[in-house]
Amino acid sequence: MKSISRYDPFRDLRELEKRFFTLAHTPEERNNISSFAPTVNTREDEDAYYVEVDLPGVKKEDIHVDVNKESLTISGERKCSEEVKEEHYYKVESFFGKFQRTFTLPENVDTEAIGAKCENGVLEVRIPKIAPKEAKKIEIL
Repeated sequence: MKSISRYDPFRDLRELEKRFFTLAHTPEERNNISSFAPTVNTREDEDAYYVEVDLPGVKKEDIHVDVNKESLTISGERKCSEEVKEEHYYKVESFFGKFQRTFTLPENVDTEAIGAKCENGVLEVRIPKIAPKEAKKIEIL
């Protein structure tokens, strides 16, 4: 025998609210709830590849750029707190979140010459290309 239940169009939404918007009590719990996924733009010119990451509110000291032979990893953490105190009003907004993005590097890059700079909340990583070697004709003796 099948039971009949009333259709609730907002049931799924309430489940999401319970799962993601419950108050966290420890910093670890808050970091799990508040994720931070910065936007990334990539471009290329004749000399290099560029990775630009929007990191508003992230201090330069909290950004890490790591490279190995095959990949480039950009990671860090945003720790912001905005506080407004007025006579009859007090408001605190905090933004926390760790992020990490990994990019596979093409074979034609000079990993020793990769450079990064951060200005006005935008990280730019420059990945120089290695000039292709010219074909060389070998004389047969």
